[in-house]
Amino acid sequence: ASCVQHRLVVRDASTLQILHLYTCTDQIQYIEWSSDSQFILCAMYKRGLVQVWSLEQPDWHCRIDEGSAGLVASCWSPDGRHILNTTEFHLRITVWSLCTKSVSYIKYPKACQQGVAFTKDGRYMAVAERRDCKDFISIFVCRNWQLLRHFDTETQDLFGIEWAPNGCVLAAWDTCLEYKVLLYSLDGRLLSSYRAYEWPLGIKSIAWSPSSQFLAIGSFDEKVRILNHVTWKKITELEHPAVITNKKTIVYKEVEKSPTLGTERLSFPPTRALASSLFSTQSKYDICQVPVSLNYIKPVADKANPKVGVGMLAFSADNCFLATKNDNIPNAVWIWDIRKLKLAVVLEQLYTIQCFQWDPCQPRLAVCTGSSRVYLWSPAGCVVVKVPGEGDFQIVSLSWHSSGDSMLLLSKDHFCVCYLEREEV
Repeated sequence: ASCVQHRLVVRDASTLQILHLYTCTDQIQYIEWSSDSQFILCAMYKRGLVQVWSLEQPDWHCRIDEGSAGLVASCWSPDGRHILNTTEFHLRITVWSLCTKSVSYIKYPKACQQGVAFTKDGRYMAVAERRDCKDFISIFVCRNWQLLRHFDTETQDLFGIEWAPNGCVLAAWDTCLEYKVLLYSLDGRLLSSYRAYEWPLGIKSIAWSPSSQFLAIGSFDEKVRILNHVTWKKITELEHPAVITNKKTIVYKEVEKSPTLGTERLSFPPTRALASSLFSTQSKYDICQVPVSLNYIKPVADKANPKVGVGMLAFSADNCFLATKNDNIPNAVWIWDIRKLKLAVVLEQLYTIQCFQWDPCQPRLAVCTGSSRVYLWSPAGCVVVKVPGEGDFQIVSLSWHSSGDSMLLLSKDHFCVCYLEREEV
């Protein structure tokens, strides 16, 4: 699904043919599919409106108006039959049921980076709250939205919460001014707390492994610390030095070369294919011999949100690899072998890393850098894929299909779908 101004376009994922076209009341600012792909939510924050469309029954539609309360966020519950709207100034979260038309209210939600988290099985929801200048967490049963547990947290300014994939442990972390990670059980018991250091800037990102065995914490000191699920103690620190010296680490460096064309190929006027190749550069990977010096940028200390520390983390679907990005070295992706707890590969790109994401079915990483190319890494090696098309298609974000057979590539105002062929075994 995609939106153009106030129109919602639903296409077939394999052919990109238009299946449905819906017209909303105002310009769409956010869309989201329900978990079973039967409904699609369109949020118009400026108007405080949410419209829901059904793919099975095109004549059916739902309109939710928050009125004077306003709207700053909207999302689906895991069952795909309830919508959670957060009002302006985070006064409350309103839960609307599409089945019974009932309404439930959750008071005092905290305005933080990640204040609502669902377990993977969709049974429970955790909400970060702020009451009387203190942080709290409430756990609700999603079946009937009844409160299961309510407890305060030992945080100065709670920044985010995240369930482990198995739904047994909830991680809560403090603002970057206070290095603290708290781990709670489903019944609200504090299982453990972790603090790496005290005074400098603290946590920048966290990620659970799909098996729930590891919690990776990216910090402003350019390190990733991995906690284990048995004792919740640190098992290793992963550093991001500007010079790679380990001979067992493979460094792939992107290089750009202008095409060389023989005079026998030139014609006037040139064909479209020849013209595009004349003015486009080719990109490929070279394997560098260590030691390799990476492009290190010294952060500006007197500005807010300094470009420093590990800001992106992601585990592969098989738990074997961890991809990281250190904002001091913006052109590099670090790939760690979790089985050996060692750095396996570094990808050094020509431009700043915008986004990376693992294939949901196999250890294959896709990277984009704001250029017209997609970069794919797997244990077998690296490949550069140029997106065909007219004009300059600058890829700023990407998303894998759940089957791993295709990938959605997004530029500022265009999108395309990249289909990957599977080798016959």
